[in-house]
Amino acid sequence: MEPIITKNLLIREIIPSDINVLLSVYSKEENMKYISNGKYDWTIEELKGKYEKVNTDGYPQGYGIFAVVADRKIIGESGLFNSFGNKKSLELGYILDNKYWNRGYGTEICSGLLDYGFNALGVDKIIARMYPENIGSISICEKLKFRKVDVVGAVYCQYERTGL
Repeated sequence: MEPIITKNLLIREIIPSDINVLLSVYSKEENMKYISNGKYDWTIEELKGKYEKVNTDGYPQGYGIFAVVADRKIIGESGLFNSFGNKKSLELGYILDNKYWNRGYGTEICSGLLDYGFNALGVDKIIARMYPENIGSISICEKLKFRKVDVVGAVYCQYERTGL
């Protein structure tokens, strides 16, 4: 993938030297409470395995998990995933270290990934899934004009190419 450059962020491929910083993000309960099963006791081997699996599946299509960098520091990860078995309909996700919450980075990450997904990858739909308690991510979806769809246990937000 070509790096995604936004006003304040660089979103790029993960390199081996990123793993320890990303493990520290994954090791904080606060950072992981709205992520899938909330697991925050990751090992370096588990995290490497996750990145290898997801990024191998996405190569060379251009989707996967990417490092998020601000002021030359890794502040989290983001990605586009083939969660639905349809490369024209990808899932967007991100994890930010809580030290960087409420600074507009989540909105900037999502906006950059929307642009990348629609313009570089040519997808038709991007979907974000979150727990109803994750008001920060729901707010980001609303700012970016995603269409909100409530389902049992989660909130799905969809953004379709026709909405651009």
